[in-house]
Amino acid sequence: MDKTNDMNPLAPYAANPSQSLGRQFDEPASAPRNAFQRDRDRIIHSTAFRRLEYKTQVFVNHEGDLFRTRLTHSLEVAQLARGIARTLNLHEDLTEAIALAHDLGHTPFGHAGQDALNACMKNHGGFEHNLQSLRVVEKLEQRYAEFDGLNLTFETREGILKHCSITNAKQLGDVGQRFLKKTSPSLEAQLTNFADEIAYNNHDVDDGLRSGLINIEQLSTVELFASNQTLVIQQYPNLEQKRLVPETIRRMINTLVLDLCTQSAKNIAKHQPQNIAEIRQLPPLVGFSKEIAAQNLKLKQFLRKNLYHHYQVNRMSAKATRIVQELFNCFDQNVGLLPDEFQTYAKTDKARAVADYIAGMTDRFAIREHRRLFAVEEGL
Repeated sequence: MDKTNDMNPLAPYAANPSQSLGRQFDEPASAPRNAFQRDRDRIIHSTAFRRLEYKTQVFVNHEGDLFRTRLTHSLEVAQLARGIARTLNLHEDLTEAIALAHDLGHTPFGHAGQDALNACMKNHGGFEHNLQSLRVVEKLEQRYAEFDGLNLTFETREGILKHCSITNAKQLGDVGQRFLKKTSPSLEAQLTNFADEIAYNNHDVDDGLRSGLINIEQLSTVELFASNQTLVIQQYPNLEQKRLVPETIRRMINTLVLDLCTQSAKNIAKHQPQNIAEIRQLPPLVGFSKEIAAQNLKLKQFLRKNLYHHYQVNRMSAKATRIVQELFNCFDQNVGLLPDEFQTYAKTDKARAVADYIAGMTDRFAIREHRRLFAVEEGL
């Protein structure tokens, strides 16, 4: 029997590596690691994973050393997701693999970069970072002699693909089927999606306060923040702000995680699934209670209005958009400017080859590449 840890056996409806739906290319097992451990290890050693260190969440890489990057975010998601999986007796290794891979396809400059690249690809199938993450692990990583990509298990690939249009699903083979058949992914995939949301909402609060773009007075209008801040102040009435903020945020995270575990356990108990096949036929079972879901939504709305649309963020986003658009147009008009491996691919699908190249860039590499192409005084 596979175990999530030494004390808690896997629930019967958890994903089990010994019953995995397999890899795209058959490979012998790698004792003593289970299949999901092997996926996690391949992700950590991938080039795309290393690049996450220099891809940003909200703030561009050069704006400060203490802000979150896609790498630190992915690690935080993995930590939260493993804890939730352990509580629900689900498979921790699979959960961690999905968490570490979920942002591999993100462009430089966060959502501004994605939006810009999507606009550039409007007439060529569009661009979506979730699909790109799957593309990275299935094709773009080239580390193995016998196949492109990382040859991950179906369960990890399924978890990476959180959402997908019907048009795209029809082209994705096995992992696209659930979008066509309206079925659910594993509980491990479901909970990792929530861990992602918990991590970026709460840590954007931290980065937003650190940057000075939002302040505690504004956040005091948000119930999730205000109620937990009150608890901290009651316990530590003279606490300075540099300790007040992290104490509040960790309680916010704890509130969300505990509620998610409690409500999800209730949902599972209500439906009493006996195996993962039944999970796939049920509606999603991982989720918040109505009260906490409403509080979490208010936090998201606050961040969208006050942080993501702050004029200083808008200014940097405008610069990022221009850089991505100009890079795309430049390479699209002259593929001879692309590195050799992308020139070869551009012979069959020029726009997608350009998008793959740009999406793989870090923030600072994109800025340097733009300077090399457009600044006359810049060296090659």
